[in-house]
Amino acid sequence: MVNFTVDQIRAIMDKKSNIRNMSVIAHVDHGKSTLTDSLVSKAGIIASARAGETRFTDTRKDEQERCITIKSTAISMYYELTENDLAFIKQCKDGSGFLINLIDSPGHVDFSSEVTAALRVTDGALVVVDCVSGVCVQTETVLRQAIAERIKPVLMMNKMDRALLELQLEPEELYQTFQRIVENVNVIISTYGEDEGGPMGNIMIDPVIGTVGFGSGLHGWAFTLKQFAEMY
Repeated sequence: MVNFTVDQIRAIMDKKSNIRNMSVIAHVDHGKSTLTDSLVSKAGIIASARAGETRFTDTRKDEQERCITIKSTAISMYYELTENDLAFIKQCKDGSGFLINLIDSPGHVDFSSEVTAALRVTDGALVVVDCVSGVCVQTETVLRQAIAERIKPVLMMNKMDRALLELQLEPEELYQTFQRIVENVNVIISTYGEDEGGPMGNIMIDPVIGTVGFGSGLHGWAFTLKQFAEMY
């Protein structure tokens, strides 16, 4: 059941400091739409049991038949954040309720113009990378597009369930995989990005500062390094 009302959405639209516009970008088949399903489920728009298989943002018939995203699709979601989550937000905020306008964009190279259109109307980009496949060609392309539009990226290492259950990687192997992906993404950012003194500032990703997430969109769980450390 949806856990927000139209009145709540309308009220929060007047609180500009509590609105976030973000796009989800990635190489094709790295799990963007599945991850988006989990986020939509968390907002209460679809049942959690169907998250990952609904492909809620793939609204066209050809998208559903081919299981790929062709057109960028936007959705608005309302979230109530906990005190722990609010502590991460350094910007001004008005209460714990946030309106997230999320755009799921295509990952196929033929639809790169849709990615650019999505980036131009958003404030941040969630870069999804399959932790088994690593950084691919289109990952570099969408990162370059984000930097060209002066959009700060954060990284989501998706499909951890595959690394743990299918490949059964040892802890050290998993750590080396994560480190290699972070390094590859930062190389791309440093190649196409500006100096730290530029308008965007330092946009390098770093798990320590919370700009890297780890999880599984299919199974609906994710965490940052800080959240994982607090568990132990």
